[in-house]
Amino acid sequence: MTELLTAFYVVVWLFFCEGALRALGRFFGFYDIIKEKESKVYVLFGDIVGVIKEPGFYFLWPELGWRALFVTWLGRSYKVDMKLDQSYLRSIPVNSEEGTPMGIGVWCEMFITDPVAHIFKNVDPQGSLFANIKNATIKHLSNLPLLEMLINRHAMSRVVRQDVSEESIQWGYKLGSIYIRKVHFRDNEMVAQIESKVVNRLRQVTSAIKQDGLNQVNIIKSRAEQEASVEFAKAASMRPKIVSEAIERASKDPEVLSKTFDIMEYQRIIEGQNELTIIPDGEKNKFLTQLLAADSDNKPEQDKI
Repeated sequence: MTELLTAFYVVVWLFFCEGALRALGRFFGFYDIIKEKESKVYVLFGDIVGVIKEPGFYFLWPELGWRALFVTWLGRSYKVDMKLDQSYLRSIPVNSEEGTPMGIGVWCEMFITDPVAHIFKNVDPQGSLFANIKNATIKHLSNLPLLEMLINRHAMSRVVRQDVSEESIQWGYKLGSIYIRKVHFRDNEMVAQIESKVVNRLRQVTSAIKQDGLNQVNIIKSRAEQEASVEFAKAASMRPKIVSEAIERASKDPEVLSKTFDIMEYQRIIEGQNELTIIPDGEKNKFLTQLLAADSDNKPEQDKI
């Protein structure tokens, strides 16, 4: 048990000693660690005594000499992030050749190439770079034809990048890719008018298509009715001939002719709207016949058989 406690105390003591040794080593400039995509600039008494750009573990005394002993607690070390940075500038105001107020959205990426220039040559290098991008956009893209501004974005991106890159390098900032992502109208009333015109035009086109369809349907319908009326007229004109031929064939046989006329008469009686009274034949029904004849004076439209 005593040995375990001793081992535990030794581990704790070594842990705190290791932290203290690392802190003292960094404080007196014995070593420093540079991370990936990171640089450090060491300044002592207003002078730049060293710059380390590559990542790794460095012993500062071989790099900085005797200055490494004082640079941490009498000087200053600037940590510079060398990673690729991206940003999007929204709605930079420009005017087209026709005087239309337009807004241009610019996407750009940048990275630091010179840590010393980035720290000491400009207080706000990123803000200055954005200001240069806006100025270059306004200078080169204003007064362009509206159609070219809406279509030819690649050429506009190249023009803006060529103008900005030369000045940004002086501050240790290098502009990477730049692209015109969005071109839009800035005047809300103009946008509303354009939307209204588009909607009205769509309504006109829709109504024209609908009317053309109705016209085509009416033409087809009128042609069908015309053809149908012609065929019905032909059928009506042929009906008397067909009927006469049938009656002529039936007249050759008197019995058939008589039955045919009887059937036609019966058909007319059935289709008629008058009342029909049927009285059987015989001597017993003479009194009924007289009664019906007397009643027919009050009903002249009644038919009696």
